[in-house]
Amino acid sequence: MQHEPDNGCIFCDALAHEDKATSLIVARGEHCFAMMNLYPYTSGHIMVVPNAHQSSLEMLEPAARSELMEMVSHGIEVLRQIYHPEGFNVGVNIGAAAGAGVVSHVHMHIVPRWAGDTNFMSALAGTRVLPEALEDTYRRLREGWGKV
Repeated sequence: MQHEPDNGCIFCDALAHEDKATSLIVARGEHCFAMMNLYPYTSGHIMVVPNAHQSSLEMLEPAARSELMEMVSHGIEVLRQIYHPEGFNVGVNIGAAAGAGVVSHVHMHIVPRWAGDTNFMSALAGTRVLPEALEDTYRRLREGWGKV
């Protein structure tokens, strides 16, 4: 299903493109899609995004909310298989006051975590160091999504 970009929304723009490393889309469902974060906190940081351009969860159709949670759950399974994290941060920021980077299109983050994954680079220098290129992460996630 092709979608037209919606007023410069990064998620709607990504949804309108084919699945490849440059679009960052890992998988698509009927109502939602999973994509990598261009500026990840850790390797494997993905987001699950509803196709509908809505700013909050309660504005989504029930089928989209349900698929959103199922894709988040599946994303956690995939990340466990690929990266073997010790934990996860899973969350949604609704509204600018809550820290939403994209206020107009709700989405959920899945961030794999390991003990000690915050080091002096991020704590003092505000710089993230990732052990693999985004292209490698994309390849691993695409391959793993259909296997789990």
